[in-house]
Amino acid sequence: MAPRPPFPPFDEETARIKVQAAEDAWNTRDPERVALAYTEDSVWRNRDQFVTGRAEIVGFLTRKWRRELDYALRKELWGFRENRIAVRFQYECHDADGQWYRSYGNELWEFDPEGLMRRREASINDLRISESERRIFGNRPQEEHGVPFPLR
Repeated sequence: MAPRPPFPPFDEETARIKVQAAEDAWNTRDPERVALAYTEDSVWRNRDQFVTGRAEIVGFLTRKWRRELDYALRKELWGFRENRIAVRFQYECHDADGQWYRSYGNELWEFDPEGLMRRREASINDLRISESERRIFGNRPQEEHGVPFPLR
């Protein structure tokens, strides 16, 4: 497994770098690429689903992005200590029928010494929105990295 800097223990700068790297990777909607940030035996809780290992992560993300179309994500550092980071996030997507959603969530991350995530716990709530209510479009522009996003 290739190391994924920055490495724990995290300070504010390295935690922010890790969060932005995760946002950028997830916005590719490439399950294989995203899965490389996790240990081979990484354990996830995502809503009510439990996923273990990279192969299951790839399968989970493949299914996710088949139904969550035009997915666009923003993550924000919430806290950090040693080898753990907490984030809040929002993403928007639509289903095959064209119904748009904004999803709000929190994640708890734990990293191994090589900077790979070995544990991810996500709690997520979905809100139906109209297309005109969208505010997340594609990747975050460089000048907006680290800028907090609105709660609603």
